[in-house]
Amino acid sequence: MKKLLITLLAILPTLTVLPTMAASGHGPVLEHAKIDLTDKASLQRGAQLYMNYCLGCHQLQYQRYERTFNDIGVPLDLGQKYLMPEGSKVGELITNSMDADDGAKWFGATPPDLSLVTRLKGAGTKGQDWVYTYLKSFYIDPSRPFGVNNEVFPDVGMPHALMELQGVPVKATERRLIDGEYKDVYVGLKAEGGEMNAAEYDTAARDLTTFLAYIGEPSRLDSEALGKKVLWFLLLLLVMIFALKKEFWRDIH
Repeated sequence: MKKLLITLLAILPTLTVLPTMAASGHGPVLEHAKIDLTDKASLQRGAQLYMNYCLGCHQLQYQRYERTFNDIGVPLDLGQKYLMPEGSKVGELITNSMDADDGAKWFGATPPDLSLVTRLKGAGTKGQDWVYTYLKSFYIDPSRPFGVNNEVFPDVGMPHALMELQGVPVKATERRLIDGEYKDVYVGLKAEGGEMNAAEYDTAARDLTTFLAYIGEPSRLDSEALGKKVLWFLLLLLVMIFALKKEFWRDIH
């Protein structure tokens, strides 16, 4: 018992430091994605972005095209025409033709399946916030194999797939007078030359995050809808029980 007490006293300072380190900002600061899984338009735009820019490397092997199109409100014929690779069938899983060994050779590791990425990166909305911030955190870094790095995922082993939309992102600095001396101060990432302006790219990143959040838990919308119906039923049942109780007590009194 005495040894256990001594051990606990020894590690107590470490336990008190860990929360302080987390609160002090170590690690990336995540932007809140503020996604809405009931926004069908956002889900559809996100699906289009994913199929055009991500599916070539990253599969969604636990989800089928048909289920996806039905859930997000895309007619099957339009989904087959615009959102599926040539030769794919609507009942198939969302996979690509990349060989795992080739992927490992090209990127240093096989590109991961992203079906559960928003859940693996954190509970609640944290995983969504991570993906959203990640998509906005690429910057030019000539020292990296693909010429880019990422503030959220340092030494990332992939190209910036959405660069043609965002433009070329660089770390921007400003000259500021600090303590009587002008210094270059980092003010964030800025991108130029893309097909989208900053606000449009933010929306695109949010749409893609929304789609991936849906893919991570496709039954969530059905569960929430069912939950609301159950709550309304219980409320109605409560009113009926209360009225029945009053009727019984009237006879007793």
